[in-house]
Amino acid sequence: MTSSRRGRYRYRVRECACVRKDRREGVREREREREREREREREREREREREREREREREREREREREREREKEGEREREREREREREKEGERERVRERECVCVRERERGREG
Repeated sequence: MTSSRRGRYRYRVRECACVRKDRREGVREREREREREREREREREREREREREREREREREREREREREREKEGEREREREREREREKEGERERVRERECVCVRERERGREG
């Protein structure tokens, strides 16, 4: 662009075709660069999403592991309970053996 000597009016001087072509090419190049940048950003977002998904999967796996651990602990607790029950039963058997014969006979009479 050029301006008149007075500076009040601005006249557009027609540019030659090669200058216009260069300008269009520059615009196109900048547009292609913006598109490449948008694509890189989309790829980064997809990567972040994949990472979040992997993290959720790891968390689910940790939760399953905790659940298995609680289940094992429950099984161990039930086993300890059964062991205590067997101990009590064994103790009752030993007490019965120490009782006199007549008490055992009475017990059998009630059972039979």
